[in-house]
This record gives sequence, C-alpha cells and structure tokens, in this order.
Amino acid sequence: MHAVQTHTETKGWEATDTMTTADESCTLIVWNDEVNTFEWVIETLMEVCGHTEQQAEQCSMIIHTKGKYAVKEGSYDTLKPQCDAITERGINATIEVFEI
Repeated sequence: MHAVQTHTETKGWEATDTMTTADESCTLIVWNDEVNTFEWVIETLMEVCGHTEQQAEQCSMIIHTKGKYAVKEGSYDTLKPQCDAITERGINATIEVFEI
C-alpha cells in the first residue's frame, strides 16, 4: 500500500489518509497553471508519458480550458514515477484513485 500525496493551493505537499493497493485503477491528473508554457507541457507529456505530439497537444488544450485532465490511467506503481517526473519539471500533477 502507498500513501497518496496531493498538491495544495499553498504550493506545499500534504500526506492524505487515502491508501491504494498496487492493483487499483488510478489516473494521472495534470493541473493547469499560469507559469508553464504549452510547449513545455507538450514536451513533458511526450517524454514522460509517451504521448504522441498530437495526443500531448490535445491534453494540453484540455488542461488549459478545463483546469485539469487525466492524461494517463494505470496502477499506482506505474503512474507514481511519471507523476514525480512531471512535478520535478515544475508542472502540477497528482494521482487519483477511481472507482471501478
């Protein structure tokens, strides 16, 4: 089991009580901000998530207009390194568990 972390509006990290198992279905959420460029988000999605340029552009547009977007689905263990890589690039990302 892994503790899920969420990014708060105060730009800090807090641990939550939510626990997931490795086989639960999760989504990797990327959040809009006023700092990162479309080009940087597109490049990141291509390099980190393996998206094609067209997929990354579409995701970026949805993130911009809706405020967030689930750019990838999978297990927590698969998505955690991708979430970390995205946040290390200065882009807000979280992992959310969804009910099947």
